Amino acid sequence: MTRGVKKWTYQDRIIAPSLLAADFGRVGAETSRAINAGADWMHLDVMDGHFVDNISFGPAMIQAVHETNDIFLDVHLMITRPDHYLPRFIAAGADLITVHVEPEADHDVASTLKAIREANCLAGLALNPATPFETVVPFLAEIDLLLVMTVVPGFGGQSFMEEVMSKVEAGAKYRAENKLDYHLEVDGGIGPETAAIAGAAGANVFVAGSSTFGAPDMAIAIQGIREA
Repeated sequence: MTRGVKKWTYQDRIIAPSLLAADFGRVGAETSRAINAGADWMHLDVMDGHFVDNISFGPAMIQAVHETNDIFLDVHLMITRPDHYLPRFIAAGADLITVHVEPEADHDVASTLKAIREANCLAGLALNPATPFETVVPFLAEIDLLLVMTVVPGFGGQSFMEEVMSKVEAGAKYRAENKLDYHLEVDGGIGPETAAIAGAAGANVFVAGSSTFGAPDMAIAIQGIREA
């Protein structure tokens, strides 16, 4: 995958299965399964046990997926000091790196976004359900993707929080009013029904874990989200 090339626009409906719901003993095969089922991106949730109360995986996992498959790698850093660890994820093969806007992430957001883009990666910014939309506004002209968390981050299998759709709507409105072109991504509790709700609010990238990797037929599950 060529970093920094915008193959997709926010008018495309993009399905990004979350590796967090896959069989970690077969990450290469699981990624291939997702690709064959119609996945556009692979979403990789990096959790450090500090920013969120869970630990997932680090750069080695991103590298393993990168070396075994050709798919766009959407890396979500739910970690403190993402600026410090950034070079490792770039070297591992990330195509898009999303960092958090919350103070607990402990970094200079503008500087981190600039560093991501200077590495020829796409830059994303995430906000948690409790974080006001206004927090991300100063950075929206500098991003390629805005991720609105639709669950409290840390663990899979949670229920979709429809109340945060106002942030998706605000992101779409701000984008139109300011002639920007960032994607709007939602992550948490996504299946066909909730994808329809998020899509109506303006989302175009749908992160889905258990509803894709855990489905009896992954291709049917992905198509269901795409057509919702």
